[in-house]
Parts: sequence; structure tokens; C-alpha cells
Amino acid sequence: MEEKDFLEGFDPELREFVREKIDSFIKWDLLKLLYSNPHTVDTAERLARQCGRSVESVLKNLEEMVREGLLEMHLVAGIPVYSITKNENTRRLIENFLEACKNRQVRVRVVYHILKRQEVSFEKG
Repeated sequence: MEEKDFLEGFDPELREFVREKIDSFIKWDLLKLLYSNPHTVDTAERLARQCGRSVESVLKNLEEMVREGLLEMHLVAGIPVYSITKNENTRRLIENFLEACKNRQVRVRVVYHILKRQEVSFEKG
């Protein structure tokens, strides 16, 4: 089944959010972690430890998420720290995404989407 068909049952806004912003399991984990703890402001190293991921892979995803407007990065004593965005519209989209992911069928579709995106990335080299 094509990815387009796989996300077709989603609300259009949620479908666009998943297509544009969710392309790795690390991003999904970071959104869950930071949205569930909205006052968390932490370094890449500590976030990586909390997610059980390597610092390098988390840092790459954090930087992308900042560029995409999902997270904010600030410098504290010259050290980058990350938090969930304060943008109300983006926070609502994140909340809708995480709420939708409580449904097993939605999670399966998102997993399929991520695997297809990573497959494309591997093909590009």
C-alpha cells in the first residue's frame, strides 16, 4: 500500500503534520518526552539519556526540530538547551498528534510512514 493511502484516513491537518514533521522515531520520542514535561529545558546529552538514544542521533534530530518550529533552543552559559515550542498552534498540532497516537491503528500508520521515509533516505545515500 502506498504511503499516501496509509495516511489518508487522518484529519488533513494531522496528515500534513505527520508528513512534514515526523520522519524519525527519535523525533516522536522527543515530542512525547518534551510535551509530557512542558517545563523541561535540557541539553542534548540529557535528552538522549532519557530517550535511550545516542547523543549524535538526538542532536541531529533536535537541530531539525528547531528548524521545523517544533522545539526552541536557547543558550545557557553557552550550552544549547532545548524545550517544546511556545507557539500555540504548533503545540496544538503536537497534542493532536500524540493524542491520535494512543490509537494502535494510527501508531501503525505512523510507524509505516517513518519506515518509508527512512527507506527513501537510505536510497539517497
